[in-house]
Amino acid sequence: MLNTARTTRTAHITRTTRAGRTTRTAYAAGTTRTTRGTETQPATDVVIIGAGPAGLSAAHHLTSAGVSVRVLEAAPHVGGRMSTDEIDGFRLDRVGQLLSTSYPELLRTPLLKDADLRMFSPGVLVHRNGRHYRTTAVRSARSALIAARALASAPRHPFPGHPAALGHAGSVGHARLAAALGRLAEVPASRLLARPERTALDALADRGMPARTLLSALLSDPDLATSSRYADLTLRAFARGRLCVPAGGASALPELLAAALPEGTVETEVSVTDASITRVATKEHGEISCRSLLLATGARAAAELLPGLRVPAFHPVTMVHHTAPEAPLTDPALLLDSDPHGGPVAHTAVMSQVDPSRAPDGRVLISSTLLGAPPLATELDRTVRAHLSKLYGTRTDDWELLTVRHDPEAVPAMPPPHDPRRPVRLLAGLYVCGDHRDTNTVQGALSSGRRAAHAIMADLGVVPRTASVPAAA
Repeated sequence: MLNTARTTRTAHITRTTRAGRTTRTAYAAGTTRTTRGTETQPATDVVIIGAGPAGLSAAHHLTSAGVSVRVLEAAPHVGGRMSTDEIDGFRLDRVGQLLSTSYPELLRTPLLKDADLRMFSPGVLVHRNGRHYRTTAVRSARSALIAARALASAPRHPFPGHPAALGHAGSVGHARLAAALGRLAEVPASRLLARPERTALDALADRGMPARTLLSALLSDPDLATSSRYADLTLRAFARGRLCVPAGGASALPELLAAALPEGTVETEVSVTDASITRVATKEHGEISCRSLLLATGARAAAELLPGLRVPAFHPVTMVHHTAPEAPLTDPALLLDSDPHGGPVAHTAVMSQVDPSRAPDGRVLISSTLLGAPPLATELDRTVRAHLSKLYGTRTDDWELLTVRHDPEAVPAMPPPHDPRRPVRLLAGLYVCGDHRDTNTVQGALSSGRRAAHAIMADLGVVPRTASVPAAA
């Protein structure tokens, strides 16, 4: 329970996780696995519980300013939900979060600015009525004029049900969306945040903007119950950048952050049994004295440590990974399905085309994302392959299922009203960060970690090192 008395400056936290191993081995440049022990460890300025992108971001900013940090992680690896499994040489993400090159934190953090990111084709491919349409932003007057002339000169068909008429309607809708995205890209973020707030679904309906399929995929929210302000920011980020993923899997980004920290900063397989803002007790190395404590776990784990901390609702995500004799699509594109009753797959990609390092040489990897409750386990593979057959226009009966990963709490929900800058400072010496305190993306996790680090430095009287962000961000 939290004791907020300023005279004691103590917040007691209790949690028991998996026990650590009995050997000490190098894990990464800034990471070690720990040994058992009961000795009192030397004091450190800040102890961070959790080595996901938020905690590692905070550690990076703190150590860069000369603050001593220890990051304790219960799992055998860093990354939290940004984790990647290796099966038969395939690198398979557990959640499959998408990044955008327009994310400000990627531009603000010098270490991440040079990260090896693999790009999808510009925009996305949208499947509808058996056809694929490319959706991307039109950001110049000349491009908008060309698109308008093409639509004006396109042939009309005598009845709406004609197959070509369906194609024309799809082309018109995607051209309208491209123009709308181009306009949105030029709107300052501050103006978008000042707009009236409602659900994204209501906002799209009022504007007549045909972006439901795209926005559902970007938000991992099939019902579009997300705040319209954040939905606008998401579409703006899409229009201003390129969708991308870390080379080698999602875990590559947190591993990059961990490796850049001073030797031994991050310790995995550590069980925290009790903690306050002045001490942290672990099974593996006794008590660690500290001046500040930062919780960088997921929302529910943070609430277990601090009863009363808000726990949001979540959007469940299921990742389904297949291999096939040959690539069903050579374009390294994100393929979305906009057919109302098409099937369980929200979006899919031939990831071996996007990032060849995720599959063994000569092998094909298809990764598909399901939003909401997945089909029954006994029917999942068959149902997904049937849907993928329609999306890619090819047979899938000879595809091999590699693995299925379901996370019921993959993405924190952000219904209106949503505060994208929830407080990270609970009291002097006690802080919390994560995508549940910001926006529910990697950008939000990194941003919350930076905000928490700056709050800690302010309380410690340390001047942070700052990095400018290009105006285009």
